[in-house]
Amino acid sequence: MRNKLIAAFACTTALVSTGAASAADLGARYTKAPAYAEPLFNWTGFYVGGHVGGAWTNEQFINTGNGAPFADLSPGQGFRQRNSGVMGGAQIGYNWQANNYVFGMEGTISGLDNKGSFTNTVFGVGLDDQFSWRANVLATVVGRAGFAVQNNLFYFKGGYAGVNNRLSVVDNVANPSTGSGGQTHWHNGWTVGAGWEYGVTRNWIVGLEYNYAAFGSQTYQLGGTSGNYTFDAKPRDIQWAVVRASYKFDAPVIARY
Repeated sequence: MRNKLIAAFACTTALVSTGAASAADLGARYTKAPAYAEPLFNWTGFYVGGHVGGAWTNEQFINTGNGAPFADLSPGQGFRQRNSGVMGGAQIGYNWQANNYVFGMEGTISGLDNKGSFTNTVFGVGLDDQFSWRANVLATVVGRAGFAVQNNLFYFKGGYAGVNNRLSVVDNVANPSTGSGGQTHWHNGWTVGAGWEYGVTRNWIVGLEYNYAAFGSQTYQLGGTSGNYTFDAKPRDIQWAVVRASYKFDAPVIARY
């Protein structure tokens, strides 16, 4: 009986030792999995890019001269014309993101192809008074505020806008005076807009944008045989819609555990 107990005890001890060794081996082979890094898009950072689209300009000019009528327009008379064309340019800015809210500043410079011309035939002469105008450079400095949903950003913008504008006229028939002249002025104004952007990769961003801008008047002195004649002219408003692409610098990857 005693020999049987000793044998049973020895067998149990061997089994326990074997299990402990196996457990130790399993523990030595276990390795913790690395943390998963989820690629959330971060809008914070500087960016540069370009845009292209279309623009619509609503031009207005009124004769404000105190002398005889010029281009067959008495003081207070004038014209308004709307025309459209392509536009394109560049943007540079900085975004700062706090949770889902994104704030930033941006500057743009664009070239326009908005121009128009027409003839005033008030006295029935086919080539009497020929007017022409053009708006060819547009610049903005704006603040932006938006809401981000991962790679999507929906935003509003607003601030300063300025445009380079030229007005020219040729009066061929003396009714009562003739003359010609042209001047170019920079018009200051304001702008508002809205858009959507999408982070294609960590650094590349594409988007769509619509903007509206209005401007103040400038005085244009145009020549005539009876002296200088004055027109108040301005782009009453410019609207534009563009496709944008930007490159954003130093976009970090946020690791989530």
